[in-house]
Amino acid sequence: MFTGIVEEVGRVVAVAPRGSGSRLRIEAARVVEGLREGDSVAVQGVCLTAVGIGSSGFSADVSRETLERSTLGEARAGTPVNLERALAASGRLGGHIVQGHVDGTGVIRTLEERGGGDWWLEVEAPAELARYLVYKGSIALDGISLTVARVEGPVFAVAVIPHTWANTTLRQARAGQRVNLETDVLAKYVERLLAQMELKPEKLTVERLRELGY
Repeated sequence: MFTGIVEEVGRVVAVAPRGSGSRLRIEAARVVEGLREGDSVAVQGVCLTAVGIGSSGFSADVSRETLERSTLGEARAGTPVNLERALAASGRLGGHIVQGHVDGTGVIRTLEERGGGDWWLEVEAPAELARYLVYKGSIALDGISLTVARVEGPVFAVAVIPHTWANTTLRQARAGQRVNLETDVLAKYVERLLAQMELKPEKLTVERLRELGY
């Protein structure tokens, strides 16, 4: 599990075919400290297993499904990537619960500098993810924990503070670029539970909740 608080921006130094997927070699400094073979690392929001760990980086295998579902399929030597080690049990949950299981990719529609180093980004998500977008809810964008500031159908906006802009790959973002999206896992669990209870949202009333013991 991760929190969406990026520890450093690494760099892909090599991409090699491996079976139906590929193996990435990633240059990093901070995240390799204390990293062990088999540990999880979020790479651009995707949970990968670290192997071949050295003082200057690590390698990770990426499945075909992940290459197709995320922007890692576009990674080339020189591509910058957000990196975060898995959360330790004694660590602080500074962002929100991020699994590293990317739901799909969105497209940046606009980037606007608001002054003082603040930025406003509008992103169009796939239609099937729109129901998980909640005003003031959380979303992971390329592994970065952000708060949804506006929602209009499948399009949502986030406000980015100067620190986040300067210390993540967002500083190199551009309109039209694809970004990895992971919606809040809590919303998915609620949806699943309601489906199993055969409850439709329009039929969920205060009286019905009382009947169910809430």
